[in-house]
Amino acid sequence: MKTRNPAMRTPPIGFAHRGASAHTDDNTIESFLLAKKLGASGLESDVWITQDGVAVLDHDGVVRKRLVQRQPIREFDRADLPSHIPSLDEFYDQVGTDLPLSLDVCDAGAFVPTVEAAKRAGALENLWLCFRNHETLASWRDAAGPAKLVHSTKLSAMEKGPERHAATLAELKIDAVNLRNTEWTGGNMAIFHRFGIEVFSWDCQHLRVIRESLDMGADGFFSDHSDRIADALRTYHQQ
Repeated sequence: MKTRNPAMRTPPIGFAHRGASAHTDDNTIESFLLAKKLGASGLESDVWITQDGVAVLDHDGVVRKRLVQRQPIREFDRADLPSHIPSLDEFYDQVGTDLPLSLDVCDAGAFVPTVEAAKRAGALENLWLCFRNHETLASWRDAAGPAKLVHSTKLSAMEKGPERHAATLAELKIDAVNLRNTEWTGGNMAIFHRFGIEVFSWDCQHLRVIRESLDMGADGFFSDHSDRIADALRTYHQQ
């Protein structure tokens, strides 16, 4: 039997990327509800800010106008956005707060309204905020409260290597690091775990890839396929 490297989090979180995006239109309330029904143990989306300061969930952060013209969400008031784009308040009202929610903060200006919406819903402890710049993440630490902070990055961006980067994240009180599954090894995961940093693996689309990430010690993973998330977690519990 294959030996599984220990994770910091048991069981790991299977985040449904943009909801059940392999099964229906992504980033919609229907997609998030379907992901829960299919067995995902976490949900994921990208969060943006509107012109009037509302946190909304969308992937591209743009609205298509007149067939080809595209305008940033930041240039619209909430009331003027297409109806399929939910606000974070609407997400919590209709999908609930019981599952961990990972949000890629695509516009740094969305941080404050995101935290405020999570506070209103009583969901801060179940919120994971991902951002590409670890120094900006560190500046959010106090305001984020019990929410978890995740550095989404690449190995090539770790100028002094994974060990020094893990130490830096620990010093800055950042909770987790997120890399594409192809960049992870069991050794890299062990380095971050040694510094108390949880490790997330994204773009885990095939069941084999999900299981490989879990065997290396992943604390969470992201997939478009909510049914495969459920299958992988079921197998995880049986081992």
